[in-house]
Amino acid sequence: MMGRAADGAIGRGQSLARTPRALLSLGVLAGLVLAAIGAPLLAPHDPFDPATLDLMNGFTAPMTHNPYTGDLFWLGADDQGRDVFSAILFGLRISLFVGMSAVALAAMLGVSLGLLAGYLGGWVDGLTMRAADVQLTFPAILVAMLIFGVAKGITPVAYRDEMAIWVLILAIGLSDWVPFARVVRGAAMVEASRDYVLAARLSGRSGPAIMLRHILPNVLSPVLVIATIGLAQAIVTEATLSFLGIGAPPTQPSLGTLIRTGQSYLFSGEWWILAFPAATLLALALAVNLLGDWLRDRLNPVLQ
Repeated sequence: MMGRAADGAIGRGQSLARTPRALLSLGVLAGLVLAAIGAPLLAPHDPFDPATLDLMNGFTAPMTHNPYTGDLFWLGADDQGRDVFSAILFGLRISLFVGMSAVALAAMLGVSLGLLAGYLGGWVDGLTMRAADVQLTFPAILVAMLIFGVAKGITPVAYRDEMAIWVLILAIGLSDWVPFARVVRGAAMVEASRDYVLAARLSGRSGPAIMLRHILPNVLSPVLVIATIGLAQAIVTEATLSFLGIGAPPTQPSLGTLIRTGQSYLFSGEWWILAFPAATLLALALAVNLLGDWLRDRLNPVLQ
């Protein structure tokens, strides 16, 4: 058994090594995650400390010494003299944190509902799938906007900026649970009819024990694929909400917030304020998507 598992792991590793696109995507994603984690150490400046900002550095071009202060900014400076490279590193942390947390919330909710619907069937299945159908009639971004607006509206004014990131996670997570639920429901219905589940029922094991110990481990492969692709969608959704001004607050800016700031200067010559955050977001979303495509193909039994 251990030998087969090891062979499978080696096969998967060799398959990744023989897929340059997936390998490159993994490298880009790992680099961006490490850069986000190490932002306090890697950032030349603290971009959100007003005491360190100098308006004389405003609009400094990339790889150029400011003629007044002599400061060098690798990716330029924005209108407030904020280092764009440092802002991207800290914005990347917010985008990744929101995206990963939202996907984790969506996965927990979707997998739980999918397991219950697939295993119990009946009215539980009908109610869950009708709720999923209703939610699918609206674009996920609109559902996220609605949830964000309602949640922010009931949050006390004094805590809105403080809680904005958590409200954003809640909004995106609750708008993305349906793909997890539908896939897990279908897989759970298939697994529930197999002999080992019937044997577990006859042995007197409870429904929750059967779902968690027997069915759940056998439906995790598609969940992993959906979570990877869903991460890219969650990051883009967060960036869209922040770009519209209803996402991350100015005190905790994400890549979307930085893009929103930079779009005002796109046609005035200060292209770098928009271009570099947008390129970072594109690289992040593309790397996660390509890695998700590889996982989908690798875990698809039809393609083995």
